[in-house]
Amino acid sequence: MRIFFFLFFSIALAGCMVGPDFHAPAGPQTTRYTETPLPAKTITANTASSQGKAQYFLRGGQVPQDWWTMFRSKPLNKLICEGLANNANLQAAKAALRQAQTIREANFGNLLLPSVDGQFSGERRRTSNSSSGSSFSGGNISTLYNASVGVSYVLDLFGGARRELEGYSAQVDYQRFQLEATTLALTSNIVTTAITMASLEAQINATKAILNAQKSQLAIVNKQLALGSASGADVASQETQVAQTRALLPPLVQSLTQSRNALAVLVGTLPSESHLPTFDLNHLSLPTRLPLSLPSCLVRQRPDIRAQEALLHTASAQIGVATANLFPQVSLSGNYGWNGNNLAHLFSPANIVWNYGSGLLQPVFHGGALLAQRRAAIAAYEQAAAVYRQTVLQAFQNVADTLAALNYDAMTLAAQTQAENAAQKTLSITEKQYHLGATSYLALLNAQRQYQQTSINRIQAQAARLADTAALYQALGGGWWNHEVSKPRSTSTITYRSF
Repeated sequence: MRIFFFLFFSIALAGCMVGPDFHAPAGPQTTRYTETPLPAKTITANTASSQGKAQYFLRGGQVPQDWWTMFRSKPLNKLICEGLANNANLQAAKAALRQAQTIREANFGNLLLPSVDGQFSGERRRTSNSSSGSSFSGGNISTLYNASVGVSYVLDLFGGARRELEGYSAQVDYQRFQLEATTLALTSNIVTTAITMASLEAQINATKAILNAQKSQLAIVNKQLALGSASGADVASQETQVAQTRALLPPLVQSLTQSRNALAVLVGTLPSESHLPTFDLNHLSLPTRLPLSLPSCLVRQRPDIRAQEALLHTASAQIGVATANLFPQVSLSGNYGWNGNNLAHLFSPANIVWNYGSGLLQPVFHGGALLAQRRAAIAAYEQAAAVYRQTVLQAFQNVADTLAALNYDAMTLAAQTQAENAAQKTLSITEKQYHLGATSYLALLNAQRQYQQTSINRIQAQAARLADTAALYQALGGGWWNHEVSKPRSTSTITYRSF
């Protein structure tokens, strides 16, 4: 009873915690992301698809949790579901979170609760005649049994144990936000890879269409050569043009294959077993109402910033641990049990033994090691604070760059669409003039090259607008805080895939 009295009394006293109390750093005091005020919307591009529409920036809008559904592509949504279920990096992040949670649970008992151990031992021994003074030739043989329960507890008078547990909790937060960052990176990579595949498919189809037109033109030039209205140089020039256009296809097909392989790995399958769908660039809907979080909210939304904040919290807790090590440590211990040489009567009142005690440890001289450890902990905190500030700056730069890109993407798409329409009209007129003999073959070749290049440029601008829209959702944090219970997705189930 005295032991338990001392334990409860010590817990009541253990209210002091040395070291700094952690507070999350305040976000930057700014009202916008860009140097100049952001326009309310982008310009409109006069394209055949819906991807030329203006995009509106909704200041203070909320990023949806499943932001990729804004592209309105069922094959894309299905791939992301597969990736969330099977991606190995995501499963590793979930396992790391479970590990951190288990370590915190284990150390809660080790650091804050008394340790209670039960022990039972039995011993049979023989002593020599000379040690006992007996003349009996067989010596002395005896048996000793012991059963006891021991209790020990280190008083956390200055909060060192609680600061250490605080650090373990911060590590759980770090792994939680690492999981969110991994999820966001996975979904963003799947979306951008699918957009890249759609762009490459469109470029391949456009190149093939241009190649077929050039082959038809080559057939016409050969007929003109037979009739004497074209020269051999004209035929050679057209053959060169056909060969150059045909040479553009292998690199595009190679890039498409590599993108498909990368997408297969992202969704957790082998490239040979992926069976991925084909994406049509014109079937990906461009989100026209883009949520734009307030700058004051960004530091609470970006998982990379929150993860770095958790590391800063860990460093702060370590200062408390190092400071507590400079103060006295008080320990309590007690033991209650039975000793006897007869197992049948071991637990009789006559065999009861007990003891209790306390100890005080005050560091006196460690060669300056404890003070140096505290200074090192403070330096580690300052380092983590600097990394945190840099992470915040890079996050704001990321959003600003993406917003600027969206504006310029719309301008680029409008200009490239206009250039493509003009080049197509020029090519059509030049072909008619050449057939009538009103223009040179060199003018026809130039018109073909211009249309080919402007067509590819328009496709690339169209894809860039989609990709940068996905990048904005990623830069704003991806909406992870809109989960139903405001915590990571369930980590209780692991799907193991066999290859």
